[in-house]
Amino acid sequence: MRCPAPSLPKLRGTPVAVALKSPIVGAARGMGMIDRRSLMRTSGLGLAGLAMSLPGRAQSAFAPRPALVPVDARAERLMRISVCLRPFRAAGPRIEMERIAGRHVIHHYGHGGSGWSLSWGSAMQAAPLALTAGAREVAVVGAGAIGLTTALTAQRLGLKVVIYAAERFPDVRSARATGTWSPFSRIAMAGAVAAGFADRWEQMARRSWAIYQSYLGRAGTPVEFLERYVLFDANTPPYRPEPVALPGGGSDHFVDYEERLRDISPRNQTLGPDQHPFPVAVARRNHSMNFNVSALAATLEQEFLLNGGRFVPMTLASPADFGRIRERVIFNCTGYGARALLRDESIIPVRGQIAWLPPQPEVRYGLYYRDVSMLPRPDGIVVQAIGASEAFGFNDANEAPDVAAARSSVEVIASLFRPR
Repeated sequence: MRCPAPSLPKLRGTPVAVALKSPIVGAARGMGMIDRRSLMRTSGLGLAGLAMSLPGRAQSAFAPRPALVPVDARAERLMRISVCLRPFRAAGPRIEMERIAGRHVIHHYGHGGSGWSLSWGSAMQAAPLALTAGAREVAVVGAGAIGLTTALTAQRLGLKVVIYAAERFPDVRSARATGTWSPFSRIAMAGAVAAGFADRWEQMARRSWAIYQSYLGRAGTPVEFLERYVLFDANTPPYRPEPVALPGGGSDHFVDYEERLRDISPRNQTLGPDQHPFPVAVARRNHSMNFNVSALAATLEQEFLLNGGRFVPMTLASPADFGRIRERVIFNCTGYGARALLRDESIIPVRGQIAWLPPQPEVRYGLYYRDVSMLPRPDGIVVQAIGASEAFGFNDANEAPDVAAARSSVEVIASLFRPR
């Protein structure tokens, strides 16, 4: 049955216009997720209490905000479905050096759903290890988010860098990432992290946040801030983190470090019924950093090449293949690929699926509603089901697209734009 094109209804007495947008592709290493804990928290108030105490619109001499353009969310507009496997490690990212095949191999992988978000800060912890090995020339294996930022960081330390990779953008797994700032997303388990990990994570996150500020306003808009509306029905239960079953038995909770970045995180604003067009009991608005992954990757590759870097095609099938690389110090930035390359079963897949809709440039805001997020990007509108708990997709290596689930997630977004 065909879904009708969205009309221009009045929701809660406020006229609405038209809109849409998206990110992600295939089975991916670092597909960031909107952090459920951040979205569900309501500053200590229950949803019912928020609905009863929403402030009215403040009087102002400034012009009113422009109407939001509705997203044209119809299942028949799906242009692709992509599945992403994030490389999660209970202990957090692996950043350490060992000798393999006569080379100093610096492992740098396992960032869960936080690969893009933590990449610069994580690279700043990994790259100096090459200096301790006396390197002047280094290799990087892998050309995704972690590989590119590691290579650039090494260049900034004065090293000559070559990237060896079987694939480059847009074929690498990092190209399939959602494209949202998500340093909290499934980065480690509370019972598995080493002492001091929280401090190291905070250093990574703050370093990345600072570096990404320098990419705002660049040609092609590789990084930008967008409004995001977080919406709840009256009967939405409060978020309560649940333990996640581990592959080897037992259970644990994902670490929760959100409060450590409160001073740099844009705050939520609770909206009154006349301040938004959505048919929900509770609405909040904030601003989130987003990565236009295609443009960002092109910007990073160009910067790497301008700094004297080179790409060399190479496929590594086993640890012995590190010996085929000329440079004596190698950064292993293979992400989820490290599970097969090193037979590293500490990497646990976390499945995520994206339903892509065609680009809708007039849509300049994101949404979260009923465990589905929508994010507009120049290359398409990303609609992603993130599930009711953080166990959603955990230890699921199935990369087959689920068409019914994709259509269902699009329907959730479409429901926000129908007349009531």
